[in-house]
Amino acid sequence: MTRAVTSKGSGRKDQPDQRSEHARGPGIPFWQGLIRIKELSILLVTIAAGIYFSVTSVGFNSAENYQTIAQYLAPWAIIAAGQVMLLICAEIDLSAGFVFTLAPFILILFYNNGLPLFLALVGAVLMCTGIGVINGLIRTWLNIPSFITTLGMAFLLQGISLIISNGSPVSAPTDSWVVDVFGGSQWSELIWALVIVAVMQTILSATRFGVYTKATGGNLVGAAESGIRTKRVKIINFAVISTFAGFAGILQGIRVGSFDPTNGGFNTMFFAVAAAVIGGTTLLGGSGTVVGALLGALLLGIVYDGFNLTGVSANAFNVVLGIAILVAMTLNVYMTVLRKRISSPRRSV
Repeated sequence: MTRAVTSKGSGRKDQPDQRSEHARGPGIPFWQGLIRIKELSILLVTIAAGIYFSVTSVGFNSAENYQTIAQYLAPWAIIAAGQVMLLICAEIDLSAGFVFTLAPFILILFYNNGLPLFLALVGAVLMCTGIGVINGLIRTWLNIPSFITTLGMAFLLQGISLIISNGSPVSAPTDSWVVDVFGGSQWSELIWALVIVAVMQTILSATRFGVYTKATGGNLVGAAESGIRTKRVKIINFAVISTFAGFAGILQGIRVGSFDPTNGGFNTMFFAVAAAVIGGTTLLGGSGTVVGALLGALLLGIVYDGFNLTGVSANAFNVVLGIAILVAMTLNVYMTVLRKRISSPRRSV
C-alpha cells in the first residue's frame, strides 16, 4: 500500500513524458507538421520560380502575362485533377489528351444537328465520360493493363477526331451565353480549373470515396478483402479523368475560337501527368494530392512562360521538365519514408 502511494505521489508516470517533451523541444513538432504538408515543397519551388522570372523577365508581372500563364495551366490542372485520382489507384490514362482533342468535335457535331449549344456541350462531356467507363471496364474486367488499354484508345480517338474534322480546324460557336461561361470570358477557364481542383481535393481528403481510392491503390487485395469494390472505384476514376479531359478540351477550344484536331494529344496528357507527379502524386499508387497537381501545373506554366519571355529555346524547357520529374519522384520517395518515421509511435523511455 505504501509503495502504491509513494509511486503515485512521486509522479513517476509523468516523468518520462516530461523528459520526452523537454528533449523534443518546442521547434521540432512545428517542423514535423511542415514535413507532413505534401504540397509545401512544390509551393516553395513555385514561389522561387515566380520570383526568379519576376526579376529576370521584363513584362512578367503584368495582367496580360498572368492571363497567359493561366491559359497554360488551366487545361493541365483540370486533366491532372482526374489523373491524380487514377494514379492514386495505381493506374494511368494515356488517352486523356485525345479525349481533350475529340470532345470539341463531338460538341460541334451535336450542335450542327440541331441541339442547343448547352445541350450539345453536356452531350459531348457525357460521351467523354462513356469513353472513360469503357477504359475502366476493359482494365478491370478483361484485366488488360491500363497502359495498353488507354494507349490503344488514344490512337483510336485520334483517328476518330481526324475523320470527324477531315483533318481541318473548325470554328467554335460564338453567339451564346454558354460561350462566355465555358471559356469565352477572360478568366473563366482558370475559374473552372480552381473549382474542379477544390472539389476533387475535398472528395479525396474528406469523403469515403477518397478513402476507397487511396486504399485501392495502396493495397488492392486488402481493400477488396475489407469490402471495397475496387473495380467500381477504378471505373469511376477512369470516367472522371475522361470527363475532365473532354471538358478541358471544350473550354480551350471555345477560348481560342477554333477546334483543332492537332490540339491536345500526348503532349497535353504528359503535361498533366508531369503536373501530378511534380505536385506530389506517386506513380506507385496510394498517395497523392490534387492541390499539389495544381501547383505543379502552375510551376510548369511559369517556367514555360518565363522561358518564352527570356528568349530561351523551347527545347530547354523539356530538359527542365525531365529534371523536375526525376527530382520530384526522388523527393516523393524520401518524403514518404520520412513521414512514416514521424508518424510511427515513439518508444517509451
